[in-house]
This record gives sequence, structure tokens and C-alpha cells, in this order.
Amino acid sequence: MKVELEADKCVASGQCVLAAMDVFDQDDDGIAVLLEEQPAPELLDDVREAIAVCPAAAIRLVTQ
Repeated sequence: MKVELEADKCVASGQCVLAAMDVFDQDDDGIAVLLEEQPAPELLDDVREAIAVCPAAAIRLVTQ
């Protein structure tokens, strides 16, 4: 599984970081930054939570 982030859609809410801090961070403007494009399997539930709570629908999980 691969995480894709459309940073240009990000509204800087920080919800992704709260849900999956090992996968996401924020830059100085609050815009989401993807830390792990291919997170470990044990982080996938956190990534799915981040996807669910993202108010801008800027995150998706794709199969390769």
C-alpha cells in the first residue's frame, strides 16, 4: 500500500498528524507533509483514520 497526499488541497487542520504521527507531519504553514509513503503494515489503521478525518480529502491509500 502507498499513501498519496495532495498537499495543495490541505487546509492545515492537523488531523492527519493526530491520527498518524509516524506517517504525517506539518510544515511551518501547517500544511501536511508525508513522512512515510509506504508505511509499515501496523500503521495502516492509523493511515485509514487520517484519511477518514481529513476535512479536505487530501489523502488516499492506493495499492501498487
